[in-house]
Amino acid sequence: MTDLTAYGPWAVIAGGSEGVGAEFAVLLAQAGVNLVLVARAPAPLERTAARCAQFGVETRFVATDLIDGADAVIAATADVEVGLLIYNAGANTCSEEFLDGGLADFGRVIDLNVTAMLALVQHYGRPMRERRRGGILLVGSMAGYLGSVRHTVYGGVKAFSRIFAESLWLELRPHGVHVLELVLGVTRTPAMERAGLNFDVPGLRVAEPADVAAEGLARLPHGPVHIAGGNDADVARRNDPDRAKVVLGTHRFMQRLLDG
Repeated sequence: MTDLTAYGPWAVIAGGSEGVGAEFAVLLAQAGVNLVLVARAPAPLERTAARCAQFGVETRFVATDLIDGADAVIAATADVEVGLLIYNAGANTCSEEFLDGGLADFGRVIDLNVTAMLALVQHYGRPMRERRRGGILLVGSMAGYLGSVRHTVYGGVKAFSRIFAESLWLELRPHGVHVLELVLGVTRTPAMERAGLNFDVPGLRVAEPADVAAEGLARLPHGPVHIAGGNDADVARRNDPDRAKVVLGTHRFMQRLLDG
C-alpha cells in the first residue's frame, strides 16, 4: 500500500462528502493525513468529517458550490500545507440534449469540471512543485471516451480532464509530484443511486466506492491514467477507430442502464 503520509500533512478533497470522496477521506484519515472536505451540502460534510475525526486527524469542511469558483476553498486552507489535492467534484449538472439546454447551464458544467479544477490544481500544484513532493488525483469518467446522448458537454469536459492529467503528469514528474486521472465506470454511489441508474443490467460491471478509492490511492504514484473497477477492456473497446460502431453500440447499452 502507498505510504499516504508522504502526501500530508493536509489533503483537500473536493467532492468529499459522500461516495468515493468520503472513502478517500476515511483512508487518508486512517493514514494520519489531515483533511479539508469540500462539497455543497453541509450535513453530509459534517457526517464524513466526524467519521474521519475518530482517527485522530484534524478535519475541516467547506460547504461551497465550486461552480461559483474556488476562492472559498483557497481561503480555508491559507494557513496549512496541502500535499494532496483530490478533485472528485464533477457531476453532470445539465443532462439535456445540447439544442434543448441553455448555454448558461452548460457553462456551469464547464465551470465545475474544468474552471474550478484548473484553479485548485494551479494553486496547490505550484507549492508542491517547489517542495518537490505531493499528489494531484483527478476523478474522471468513462463518459470521456466517447460521445453519448445528454453527455454532449459532460463527455467533452471529462475527455479534457484526462488529456490535462496526462500533460500535467509529464510536467510534474521531474519535480517529484504525482498526478493521476482515476477513470470511473458505474459505481454504486449515492449520486448514481439518486439518478435512478439500473444496476441490474446484464453484463454491467458495478464498482463499490471504497474499492475505487483504495485503487486510486494505490495507483497515484504511477500515473497518469488508471481505469478503475476492472473496466480496462471496455475502455479499449471505446478507443476503436470505427467511431460510429462504438458510439452506437454503447448508446444502446446506456439506454438500458438509464431506462431500467
